[in-house]
Amino acid sequence: MRRFSGDTLLVATHNQGKLDEIAHLLAPYGIRVTSAKDHGLPEPEETGTSFVENARLKAHAAAQATGMPALADDSGIEIDALDGAPGVYTADWAETGHGRDFVMAMTRAHDALEAKNASFPRTARFCCTLVLAWPDGHDEVFPGVMEGQFVWPMRGSQGHGYDPVFQPDGYDITFGEMDRWEKNKISHRADAFRKLVAIFGDG
Repeated sequence: MRRFSGDTLLVATHNQGKLDEIAHLLAPYGIRVTSAKDHGLPEPEETGTSFVENARLKAHAAAQATGMPALADDSGIEIDALDGAPGVYTADWAETGHGRDFVMAMTRAHDALEAKNASFPRTARFCCTLVLAWPDGHDEVFPGVMEGQFVWPMRGSQGHGYDPVFQPDGYDITFGEMDRWEKNKISHRADAFRKLVAIFGDG
């Protein structure tokens, strides 16, 4: 595994919430983060059919454009009764043509489950794949997962995306009802980060 030896990491995202979350996770390691938006980079089209393909696409595009190591993630929710959908198309389900509407996306998932008469509990998981790419083309991949179930109706106003309909295993509240920083300790992204941090420093 290649180690990261710098003190600044480019995060290939235009999402301020995601950048803040990653900055918080990396702060204990003395790593400063900068974003694709800070560098004026366009958002590459996510043409992959898996989380790792899309994360690789974003990380390598940013690393090649800036000459800096770049971290990207791709994440989404997989609902077993929908054969893993929306999966890699999680954000696409929210696309309206005028921005993203995740209430619409969650309702679409619920309606699809009702149409299939899917039984309870409706098992689901949030998945996250982190890819750290270097300008020379090398990368390291770190997958994370949080198991749980799709619940209805939506509950809570914290978090983002599908958080109000996802209840993680071992909890009786949804991600949407959970304190943001508490969620960050147990989430799919936190699981991936626990693997990623092994590449920082000399340990």
